[in-house]
Amino acid sequence: MSLILTFLGKSGIARTKIAIAAAKSLASQGKRVLLAGLAEPVLPLLLDQTLTPDPQQIAPNLDVVQFQSSVLLQRNWEEIKKLEAQYLRTPIIKEVYGEELVVLPGMDNALALNAIREYDASGKYDAIVYDGPGDASTLRMLGLPESLSWYVRRFRQLFTNSDLGKTITESPLIQPLISSFFNFNWTADNFAQPTNQVNNLLDKGKEALADPKRVAAFLVTTADPLEVASVRYLWGSAQQVGLTIGGVIQVSSQTDAHLTEEFAPLSVTVVPDASKDNWQPLIDALPNFVEQAVQAPAPITVDIHNRQVRLFLPGFDKKQVKLTQVGPEVTVEAGDQRRNIFLPPALSGRPVTGAKFQNNYLIISF
Repeated sequence: MSLILTFLGKSGIARTKIAIAAAKSLASQGKRVLLAGLAEPVLPLLLDQTLTPDPQQIAPNLDVVQFQSSVLLQRNWEEIKKLEAQYLRTPIIKEVYGEELVVLPGMDNALALNAIREYDASGKYDAIVYDGPGDASTLRMLGLPESLSWYVRRFRQLFTNSDLGKTITESPLIQPLISSFFNFNWTADNFAQPTNQVNNLLDKGKEALADPKRVAAFLVTTADPLEVASVRYLWGSAQQVGLTIGGVIQVSSQTDAHLTEEFAPLSVTVVPDASKDNWQPLIDALPNFVEQAVQAPAPITVDIHNRQVRLFLPGFDKKQVKLTQVGPEVTVEAGDQRRNIFLPPALSGRPVTGAKFQNNYLIISF
């Protein structure tokens, strides 16, 4: 399993430089590293390399790949065709070709996440450094397994309990009709076969995101107040998708005491700017990413003994946090992120008896 590392912040050039330096640093430690970037000119210009949609080695232990959404879509379309052929007796999309598909808004993130998942599962890399947009879209991308798993379990339950679901399950007339279209018995297993496959995939993604040794992000900022405010907002938003923020990297010539206070209890690492001709000063200044990520506050902790759930939500105040319990799970809204908390059996079904916002923590009692 790989360490998946990414960087968040407003300054795209600084983030890309730090991603390159991080990849070089990890590779120099003997780790097999994949540096993955988007189809933009900054990364190839800084590396002085022509990048392709397939990994290419640019240094010992260091490969680089450029995610091109159109290519990823084309490749994934062939996998979708295979799945369709597996489940449908008469495939209907086989005459649609990947070369003609157009990338729609939102597809980029899903395609990039799937590519990272595949490279991680390949076992070829010890670390994957992702140089993405570094904004809220990156957070939504990394939070996809959690978000999609909620949709699967919530709407599967609604369908099972609906009149339509009961009719399909109980009717002896519908079963033969469905079986004539599908390659397996949808009535008997109540959609269990395909949904279980999806759930297993999503569960692996959630497990990885919850482990700071597997997935972590670092904030990149300067001392500019506007940039600091933006990065603090990303810090709080990251907790809503369950992403561990391991620390802060300040691009500056000296430590800013105010910045240290703004991001406590995270460690603030000061690094110099770098040029493509001399990466070493930046590499030498970088922190130990895994060590800091493990020590960072967990986005969520569950205390079954005291019947409490604690969510770490820095960057927000009490007025910006909203708690509701209108379904089987507790929903927390902070900023522009909404999170449905999947409770353990000991707390599931219990009503919320109290909630308070204290020291950047939302503490929910049951």
